[in-house]
Amino acid sequence: MSAGIIVLIVVVLVVIAVAAAVASTRIRHRAAERQLLGPEYDRLADEVGPRKANAEFEKRRQRVDGLGIKPLSAERRTAYVSQWEAAQEQFIDSPAQAVSTAGALVTTVAADRGYEVADHDQLLSDLSVHHGRRLDGYRQAWQVTERGGQATTEEMRQAMLDYRGLLFDLVEYDTSDASDDASPVPSQAAAPVPAETPWKQVTQGLHWKTRQQEDDGVGATRP
Repeated sequence: MSAGIIVLIVVVLVVIAVAAAVASTRIRHRAAERQLLGPEYDRLADEVGPRKANAEFEKRRQRVDGLGIKPLSAERRTAYVSQWEAAQEQFIDSPAQAVSTAGALVTTVAADRGYEVADHDQLLSDLSVHHGRRLDGYRQAWQVTERGGQATTEEMRQAMLDYRGLLFDLVEYDTSDASDDASPVPSQAAAPVPAETPWKQVTQGLHWKTRQQEDDGVGATRP
């Protein structure tokens, strides 16, 4: 076998190896994006097809890139965590007001990050780029908020959980820390997610039951 043929074989093998590596990287990148977009991508792909869905999300990504989304300072994170703690404590005695406060806090944090919040539908579209996995819950929580006192206590409890998920996504996600596969990486300076006993009891449906039983004992009734 001549040296020229050997060189040609080596070149072909190198080209094949590079192509395989590029293809593997693209597959991992798309898988990471799909995970980041969550059910938002699946919903859109079912409606218009994968190709148009990819084009739509690329358009959304370019728009969000143009917004100049910025991370929060450690001080701002701490302040928002404190406000969340106040809202979740408020849930014990005033669930509807707590849900309204939580929804407003999510909007405030989004605006602080650089999202445009005046148009709710546009905000949902923009949030789908980096927080798509949280949007189903956020939509449901928003609907509960708009229903106000007509929602059940369980629906309001779930709304608080859904708001909490998106809130801490917004507080912790730092675009400057994003890796090459577009996966969100929590900032080391991010404030910890609070896990106080009263809120844990509320999320498990225990604290509300206890308070209601106490009220029943003195003849009071909660809605």
